[in-house]
Amino acid sequence: MNVGIVGLGAMGGGMAANLHRAGVLACVYNRSRQRSDEFIKTCSVDVAGSVADLAAGCDVIIICVSHDEDVLAVVAQIEPVILPGTVVVDTSTVSHTTAKHVEKQLANRDAYFLDAPVSGGAEGAKNGTLAMMVGGDSVVLERVRPVLEAMTKTIVHMGGVGTGQATKAVNQIMGAGINQAVTEALAFAEAEGLPIDKVIEVVGAGASGNWFLDHRGATMTQDEFAPGFKLGLHYKDLEICKAMVAEHGVQLPVVEMTLILKGTSIHCLWPLPDLKRADARRNPPIRLVALSRIVTQQTRASDQALRG
Repeated sequence: MNVGIVGLGAMGGGMAANLHRAGVLACVYNRSRQRSDEFIKTCSVDVAGSVADLAAGCDVIIICVSHDEDVLAVVAQIEPVILPGTVVVDTSTVSHTTAKHVEKQLANRDAYFLDAPVSGGAEGAKNGTLAMMVGGDSVVLERVRPVLEAMTKTIVHMGGVGTGQATKAVNQIMGAGINQAVTEALAFAEAEGLPIDKVIEVVGAGASGNWFLDHRGATMTQDEFAPGFKLGLHYKDLEICKAMVAEHGVQLPVVEMTLILKGTSIHCLWPLPDLKRADARRNPPIRLVALSRIVTQQTRASDQALRG
């Protein structure tokens, strides 16, 4: 199979590298040429001049972009040239409505679609240990499973198109609560004067241990916030969850509060009135900070404003 991937960001770049190591990656495309040029310094593959060029030469197309509108824009360029029987796998986190729309669009061209969002962070993408939740035809999934296994550790078929994205929403809801709980708990431990490294060690070994504490606990307490996942993207994901939940009349108070806190973080740590501007500006690196630190930032900003 000739595999092409659209999107070489923090997640897509790692996945593409693993596909290259597996010997199945034929072509890449990224909106900014610089990332493509960086990628081919270590991975010898073709760089497509456009999404359409990539689609015309691949029978498996993997999409890894940020937003619903990005997915729709990519598919709009794929649709006119896609060959019958081609499988499009979208690993982006978007709404289940978008996934269903894309599936119908591609079916008109006798092509297949799987919504297959992933979880595991940039580390998982780099190490090939992602968890993938897949919606779509199980026969189509089995056809491309060898490709997907090159960049994942776990692949679970959830049902029809859209169920992959619905499952990712479940993941993001859980993650939001866990992330906020960990940051608040560590802020409390710090206030109590406890040795944070020992707190992380013992709590992580018990019933409250979790991925976020293991991977982010120590760096947060040392004020190390190297970019991993972007705060603006997590905020976007939770907005998707909120919209999906509204369809069922279910209440998600933790998500509601987390959206407020993340919105506050964005404005305190990256003060942009319009988060829909260019990518480089709309998605600040993630800085999951406990509420006490957010309030401190707000207070400082207010003091500075009063001083003129």
